[in-house]
Amino acid sequence: MARKRSKKIYVLDTNILLHEPFAFLNFQEHDVVIPMTVLEELDHIKDRNKDVSRDARVAIRALEDVLRDASPEQMLHGVALPLHGEQKVSGHLTIINDHHLKDELPGLPGGENDHLIINTALYLQRERSPQKVILVTKDINMRLKAKGAGLKLVEDYRTDQLIDDVRFLYKGYYRFPGEFWSQVKECQTEQKDRDILHLLERKLLPDAYINEFLIDEAESFAGQVVAINEQQIRVRDLGYERMMHRHAWGITPKNIYQAMALEALLDPNMDLVILTGPAGCGKTLIALAAALELVIEKGVYDKVIVTRNTPEIAESIGFLPGTEEEKMAPWLAAITDSLEVLHKTDEHPHASVGYIMDKANIQFKSVNFMRGRSIQNAIVILDECQNLSAAQLKTIITRCGEGTKLICSGNLSQIDSNYLTAVTSGLTYIVERFKNFPGSATINLNGVVRSRLASFAEENL
Repeated sequence: MARKRSKKIYVLDTNILLHEPFAFLNFQEHDVVIPMTVLEELDHIKDRNKDVSRDARVAIRALEDVLRDASPEQMLHGVALPLHGEQKVSGHLTIINDHHLKDELPGLPGGENDHLIINTALYLQRERSPQKVILVTKDINMRLKAKGAGLKLVEDYRTDQLIDDVRFLYKGYYRFPGEFWSQVKECQTEQKDRDILHLLERKLLPDAYINEFLIDEAESFAGQVVAINEQQIRVRDLGYERMMHRHAWGITPKNIYQAMALEALLDPNMDLVILTGPAGCGKTLIALAAALELVIEKGVYDKVIVTRNTPEIAESIGFLPGTEEEKMAPWLAAITDSLEVLHKTDEHPHASVGYIMDKANIQFKSVNFMRGRSIQNAIVILDECQNLSAAQLKTIITRCGEGTKLICSGNLSQIDSNYLTAVTSGLTYIVERFKNFPGSATINLNGVVRSRLASFAEENL
């Protein structure tokens, strides 16, 4: 009985199943309730010509797999959910007809879907007391309304949330206070081909990650972690001044953060480079410059594919006349702006931009059309990916075939999605998931803005 009393009841909103179609399987031994209104909303969404419709269909099929052999009575009283891993106690999935509850409970008025779902949770809170009933929704306003209506427990979906505060997000580098070498007690140095490698004690940086950059406040050292074991870390000496003089497509870094980004972007061993930072820090410009350098000058890749989500969150780009590239042009103005900056000193800048776009085979693609592709030997620049969910980013990452480098950039302070926050953004998710992957590097760019106006706005508005 103690185990039964400790079970919680989670009532799921529609947006939870659109965010993660298999979310109802992730509540361990606790019970999950799906109001009939949620199924109706999924049914309305599944036939739309939108990216989110696929998630609705996946969620419906996943629910059907669990409920396929259940009788109507079992569906009302709860069907056992499958066990995972070492889990010994199963929760139950219940479908509840919430349309009749308005006659039994003085909840929120009207027939709005949000109100029906909230009233379901209020009904269960009354009928199943003292069991804890929790409404799970990504809609902030719905959470506020539920609390105002008397629901005691309301939560966001946090199963795929890897950190609680974006301030603690992995930055991709560690800055030593003072001068680096004054803090090193033991060091073995060796030369391997053109690289100078230092073997340092692990306790110097106990929380080191592979490919993490190391710099110091004295601006005398710059290195990168290339190997880690329990006792030691191996650091490749990059040279602070040498990094600051690296260049790609005619541009050089303005600070050490851009220098680290350029180092990672030009490294052929990096399959994934993640650039985060505020507006104006140079994410898009550096990514594009490195892409042109690798495609045209060095011939490492065959083409550049540029994509980003549109305000409709990667949905249809319409049926008006024009090619896919022409329709995507308004959303990819940041890329064309950066191309113009890179060629502003040319005698005929506009002609140069057109020539380079042809020579580098730059293609503008909608995120919606990336699904199902297999991209080979290309650089993929995914701009503004803070507005993508973890599932959408996974779709794009899994499209990258042999010889493809993916560059993800975004500003976590500028999220336009209704259901994402800085900690639940797909950008945050991949930063945390890939920080131990040997073929990836993350760099948080700081310290550069477009102008003193932008700097003042960032600090005071």
